[in-house]
Amino acid sequence: MENTLTLQSTITCPNCGFQQEETMPTDACQYFYQCTNCQAVLKPQQGDCCVFCSYGTVACPPIQMNKSCCK
Repeated sequence: MENTLTLQSTITCPNCGFQQEETMPTDACQYFYQCTNCQAVLKPQQGDCCVFCSYGTVACPPIQMNKSCCK
C-alpha cells in the first residue's frame, strides 16, 4: 500500500518570487493564501483546485490520493 501523503509544500509567490514552506490541510482545499513577503493574496489558477496545486511544489492531499478535490 503506497499511499504516503506529503503534507509539506513550498509555495512560490508569482508576484515577488518569495518561497515559504507550508503544511497543507488534509481535509480541505485552500483557495486563498497570503504571501508573507509582499502580502499578495493568491488564488488558484484556472483549472486548479487550490493554491498548492497552482503555486506549490507538491499537489494537495486529495489530488495525491487520486480523489476529486473540492471544486
